[in-house]
Amino acid sequence: MRRLLVAAAATVVTIAGTAVPATAAPAPGSAGIGDEYFPDYGNGGYDVSHYDIRLRYYPGEDRLTGTTTILATAEQDLSSFHLDFILDVASVKVNNRPATFVRQGDHELVVTPARTLADGQAMTVVVQYSGVPSNKVAAGYTAWIRTPDGGLAVGEPEMAWWWFPSNDHPADKATFDVSVAVPDGVEVISNGVQPRNPTPEILGWTRWYWRSAQPQATYLATLAIGQYDITRDVTPDGQPVINAYSELLPADFDAAARSAVERTAEIVEWQSRIFGPYPFGAQGGVVTPPGTLGFALETQTRPMYGANFFRAGANTSVVVHENAHQWFGDSVSVAQWKEIWLNEGFASYAEWLWSEEQGEGTTDEIFDYLYATQPADFWTVKPGDPGPSRLFDGAVYDRGAMTLHRLRRTVGDDDFFEILRTWTAEHRYGNATTEQFIALSEKISGLQLDDLFQTWLYTPSKPELATAKAAKAANAGKEPKAPKSWAQIKRTHELLHGH
Repeated sequence: MRRLLVAAAATVVTIAGTAVPATAAPAPGSAGIGDEYFPDYGNGGYDVSHYDIRLRYYPGEDRLTGTTTILATAEQDLSSFHLDFILDVASVKVNNRPATFVRQGDHELVVTPARTLADGQAMTVVVQYSGVPSNKVAAGYTAWIRTPDGGLAVGEPEMAWWWFPSNDHPADKATFDVSVAVPDGVEVISNGVQPRNPTPEILGWTRWYWRSAQPQATYLATLAIGQYDITRDVTPDGQPVINAYSELLPADFDAAARSAVERTAEIVEWQSRIFGPYPFGAQGGVVTPPGTLGFALETQTRPMYGANFFRAGANTSVVVHENAHQWFGDSVSVAQWKEIWLNEGFASYAEWLWSEEQGEGTTDEIFDYLYATQPADFWTVKPGDPGPSRLFDGAVYDRGAMTLHRLRRTVGDDDFFEILRTWTAEHRYGNATTEQFIALSEKISGLQLDDLFQTWLYTPSKPELATAKAAKAANAGKEPKAPKSWAQIKRTHELLHGH
């Protein structure tokens, strides 16, 4: 009997002459998904396929109550798992059974299901919660923005924690259904399409519905709640274009914002010719109340714009930037936050291309001007690895764009634009890395490009351009004339760096 017990406890047993590994005990999922810059962002052990977020919002109190249902699949035998979330949790159920939960750190909710989950098993997680999101602090700040008439859920790289539990990292995308009940006369804008019209709920309340049918990163999920004028149109191929403008905008801001944002469909159609087919099922934009949002963000299908972008008049540059992100950042997302130049450098270069398209300065002129005028500290930031504290540094945007321009001038226009279209097609709805972009560029061009990318992305000094006109002008002490578009691009980037 003793020999049998010892044999049963061994790590390997033999059945009919075949070695069979013993089954490992279920283990907790990790508290992070593996991001180099933000080790505790996202979670390990499971993969989310869908979020159903059903909320009620009280504007006067800035209070949310609601339930989020998460559909996921275990990727290991799980004894427990983490969610990123900071509001007050009333209950958690996993596969219809009550689960226990505890707080860990400033944004981790550790859930222990009544029954362990097997690798490959479907998970249905239901979390009931409430709270005042503008009162909650995590990562050193409050991302939820309370406005005079409601609230805004918009931020990067953190935002989801303040309004729904999630696996909060771009590496785990999912589809979304979002519905929010608000007092009659209050509008709710989110991502995607409206699968049904707003409907009366209890007396004095209306429920709004939004759906994102293509995979979406959690930080790109958004809410704008308040008094908004909503415009609706349809593209020639039947895609809805939904824009919203805060009714608190002064008349001059409102006119300037509409003059830019109402051109979204035109800009997206132009970008589609350059970058490949538009990846989503809806378009649009949201302009927020003045004094509330200091930046713009590429929230999927419907970017959000702070009112300050339109202080000096219509600003198509920011509309081009945020909609370029629908390809670069939203559809093709970073695998690690350190790869952020793949979002911001590409969106910034789209502004250069738009400047050329509009006859307001060529891409060569913008490059030459930047090369000659950027201060010394600009060149000390490595856009390919800026560090977590400089994730949105100006060099990530502008030197990232300069990297792409040097690539274009090295491989030629035909190969360059084929690289962009192939990139967006091969990684559509997925995640990608700089290493993969370099490999694709070399495959299409047939050139060895490691030195180019090392110089422009990873060298903390100003690259030499021995034969470029920009270098000659700089050596002669002559500053190139700023292209006509530069004032707007510069103003746009100064505000964008604020997020």
